[in-house]
Amino acid sequence: MASPARVDLDGKPIKAMTICMIGAGGFIGSHLCEKLMAETPHKVLALDVYNDKIRHLLEPSDGHPWSDRIQFHRLNIKNDSRLEGLIKMSDLTINLAAICTPADYNTRPLDTIYSNFIDALPVVKYCSENNKRLIHFSTCEVYGKTIGSFLPKDSPLRQDPAYYLLKEDDSPCIFGSIEKQRWSYACAKQLIERLIYAEGAENGLEFTIVRPFNWIGPRMDFIPGIDGPSEGVPRVLACFSNNLLRREPLKLVDGGESQRTFVYIKDAIDAVMLMIENPARANGHIFNVGNPNNEVTVRQLGEMMTEVYAKVSGEPKLETPTIDVSSKEFYGVGYDDSDKRIPDMTIINRQLGWNPKTSLWDLLESTLTYQHRTYAEAIKKAISQPASTS
Repeated sequence: MASPARVDLDGKPIKAMTICMIGAGGFIGSHLCEKLMAETPHKVLALDVYNDKIRHLLEPSDGHPWSDRIQFHRLNIKNDSRLEGLIKMSDLTINLAAICTPADYNTRPLDTIYSNFIDALPVVKYCSENNKRLIHFSTCEVYGKTIGSFLPKDSPLRQDPAYYLLKEDDSPCIFGSIEKQRWSYACAKQLIERLIYAEGAENGLEFTIVRPFNWIGPRMDFIPGIDGPSEGVPRVLACFSNNLLRREPLKLVDGGESQRTFVYIKDAIDAVMLMIENPARANGHIFNVGNPNNEVTVRQLGEMMTEVYAKVSGEPKLETPTIDVSSKEFYGVGYDDSDKRIPDMTIINRQLGWNPKTSLWDLLESTLTYQHRTYAEAIKKAISQPASTS
């Protein structure tokens, strides 16, 4: 049971609250629900279309002490009249709902814009009108390209943090041309951020905006043909996991030269918990949540995942572990990319005292152990079925 003597960062008692969590059935939502149930007295109204990833929290038969503290409401925020009532019943709303898979930004730009801007509008409106606090999940993609990416390739300034470090209160948001529909996601996310900020300035909305930098861990995305569409293209970690599980070479888009940082989901959830329980320190702020120490190129990520998977599965590495593909071939026309995404951590460190702990190797080991345990047998069956005539 959660201790009644829990205090915030300023030593004040934390009161039990009701949280309306939109998108609770997804990757981030499932981990956040677990943490809230296991370690706090808070109640969660879990809103989503699917509940597979939180079903273990909802089953009353297990006799969990939290069975009366989590309620699942199956709804789509697009067109459900229950949404405002559920927000009114809560002290805090957390909006995690989004289309956030790069493969969709090109092929489904309208759905991407509607999901990330239009569908989020009522949530912001209801929170503002009913004086409810909002934690809104945005993305590190709002930064777009770094200033350094426009410098000559051999410019020494490209190594200067002033030209690539991404700061919440300082860095510009630089997107590609309109024909590059990959930026439909980032642009919609930036516009909803601006709207939330304006609601705070004009109408007093209490808000916190989260900009995740590649949160990874168990239950992320899906494995095509197993628990997601066969033709689906998930984000890089699940794409590479799918290749490893099927013993296929990892596809490196445009040589895998883009640089990224990766943070373990459990570290990131600790940051969100601090935001939830320290409103005086979190309200009105935008927070980068990432791990600048875990920076690699996508090619290096693929090489590390190949090493780690060989270790956790006991299977030998492929002779040709990677192949290069063009972004046009992989994502279609209109794809563009940001060169480097390194978060500045000054604000979250100052306001909440948060720092990530888990190394890239450790978080890959944890995640790939889960992927192997969860999917390896199902994939073997799927692969063997067509050849069952022998």
